[in-house]
Amino acid sequence: MGEKVEEVEQMEGEEISFENLGLDEQLTRALRKKGITTPTPIQCEAIPLVLEGKDVVARAKTGSGKTFAYLLPLLHQLLKLSSEKRLRKAAPNAFILVPTRELCQQVYSEVSSLLEFCTDRLKITQLTANMPVRDMGVALSGPPNIVVTTPGCISTCISKRALQAPSIKESLSMLILDEADLLLSYGYEDDLKALMPHIPRSCQSILMSATSSSDVEKLKKLLLHNPITLTLSEEGHSKDDIIPKNVQQFLISCDAHDKLLYMLSLLKLELVQKKVLIFVNSIDMAFRLRLFLEKFGIRSAVLNAELPQNSRLHILEEFNAGLFDYLIATDDQTKDKEKTSKETQAQSRNSKKQSHQNIDAEFGVVRGIDFKNVFTVVNFDMPQTSAGYVHRIGRTGRAHKTGASVSLVLPEEMEIFEEIKLMLGENENKDSSGYIAPFPLLTTNAVESLRYRSEDVARSVTSRDVQEARRQDLKNEMLNSEKLKAHFEENPRDLDLLKHDKLLSKKAPPTHLREIPEYLLDPTTQEASKIVKLSRAAMGLNTARKRRTGLKRGFGRSSDPLKTFSAEGTKSRRGEKRRDNNGKIDRHKKKAKDAF
Repeated sequence: MGEKVEEVEQMEGEEISFENLGLDEQLTRALRKKGITTPTPIQCEAIPLVLEGKDVVARAKTGSGKTFAYLLPLLHQLLKLSSEKRLRKAAPNAFILVPTRELCQQVYSEVSSLLEFCTDRLKITQLTANMPVRDMGVALSGPPNIVVTTPGCISTCISKRALQAPSIKESLSMLILDEADLLLSYGYEDDLKALMPHIPRSCQSILMSATSSSDVEKLKKLLLHNPITLTLSEEGHSKDDIIPKNVQQFLISCDAHDKLLYMLSLLKLELVQKKVLIFVNSIDMAFRLRLFLEKFGIRSAVLNAELPQNSRLHILEEFNAGLFDYLIATDDQTKDKEKTSKETQAQSRNSKKQSHQNIDAEFGVVRGIDFKNVFTVVNFDMPQTSAGYVHRIGRTGRAHKTGASVSLVLPEEMEIFEEIKLMLGENENKDSSGYIAPFPLLTTNAVESLRYRSEDVARSVTSRDVQEARRQDLKNEMLNSEKLKAHFEENPRDLDLLKHDKLLSKKAPPTHLREIPEYLLDPTTQEASKIVKLSRAAMGLNTARKRRTGLKRGFGRSSDPLKTFSAEGTKSRRGEKRRDNNGKIDRHKKKAKDAF
């Protein structure tokens, strides 16, 4: 089985437009509305090949435009068949398989935006593992032209007869595996093998990946026929130059018991640019870190697999909107998520005291989540693989914006750190973008000045506090997600009143920890902090957090949607409000009326 490998380069002075690529006018119109006028290098090369019907394997870093590289030719082909009335309607015409629910939602949103001017011609649906089989059957009725889902979901649909195997062989014309290097590591190998007998030999297959790995090679042999392999190599970058030059990488070598101290120093002394995305390897550590920072007046939110999907999406929306600056994300990096889920369920049955919700096997934070304007990525816990490091750092420096990463490296993690340096080519060229330098802005004096306070607070955050905070956060988010869903559909602005960075501690943080006394501040670090603030101002960014819409001074009980929610709806509440001559609500009159 032959294979052609091509290196994708952006030719100097070459101007290519989406119109030059021969795409449907309705698609290019949607792109213009989104402000996208010029295709990326991977799109310039992949789109013509897909339109020719070739099997394609494309490897390009996160943020290089891989999603549109397969969506645009897919939609073009389906629109063409629709206009010619040649669409086969026994089953879906295309499967887009992704490793996580978040990526499923993101791809679905991108397809919907591209079909804005032709929504009546093609139908798209997304399936998730938590949907009842009956709902899957309803979603697949019609049937839709495109299904965005995970391999596990498709396998369930076939085994439960929500999808008829003979119909798939008759109608399926394109199979796309996005983030292919993650599909097998997320435990979908058996599901993909179960799907293989139902894929017609004429079906065109496309693999998109950020890295090359043995898993990608295995999928190529399993699914593709004489594929063309594209590897992105942009102008000014070598083929192995994985981290873009607009992202600076730093490391801090420390012991395990000092990690919280260094994290406090970075954030409290304002030595890193906001917004900050902090990666940890477990949910317990995420809440320990959040409680620790809370004591010093640093608000943050936790994004993890236990939360309902509605809550995760809203946390992401608030973070992207700049309503809080620090987001702690869990990256469990489990090699077999199905196995982990089963083990979690078994433990839950064996222990009545087990209160945590089962982990969402389709959750993934490293890829598939659209983080916007993240300036700094902090590896509080180092990733378990070098590929995981690349995907984490890919959350910053997107769309050619500047970014930075800071990794806290323990002595026992030096082995994986050496693997990362080797992959980035640091040993060959220290001037390359793969060079990871010691963090220069934090002096030993600055760290030591905070040691006593840090260690004292760290001791006060017990395992019991962590478990209680974890339960309380899950309880709050379940309430937000389920009971108020209908209320928020009628009152979308009330969503702004739900804070995901609320205090978890039962006691208010000590006031003396909120500010660092002048005598503890290191002059060198103070100057570095000023430089960071000036840089932020130069970029035109506000130093203060954005205020939530509807959140006014004197915000009290009556304005909280969690406390004003009523099954009677909103009409009665609106009728109760009276306004004075200035148009303001006269709450005193309302209270007097209620008293009688």
